[in-house]
Amino acid sequence: MPHATIDRDGCISCGTCWLECPDVFEENPADAKSQIVERYRGGAEPGEGDVPDELADCVRRAADACPVVVITVS
Repeated sequence: MPHATIDRDGCISCGTCWLECPDVFEENPADAKSQIVERYRGGAEPGEGDVPDELADCVRRAADACPVVVITVS
């Protein structure tokens, strides 16, 4: 199961990740930065979560498309 992490401090709120992979990423309504959808979050941190294997390619595409390279997948 891949683990996705967003460096939310570096996020520029461009929306690329949530447009590329809306099953995993979304806009945080409070600060407009990207976050992992609640379903896949590992706890209180909105920028971290474990993603099902079937969404791994989607998450990697979003990470590759991020213009500021703040998403990591491990």
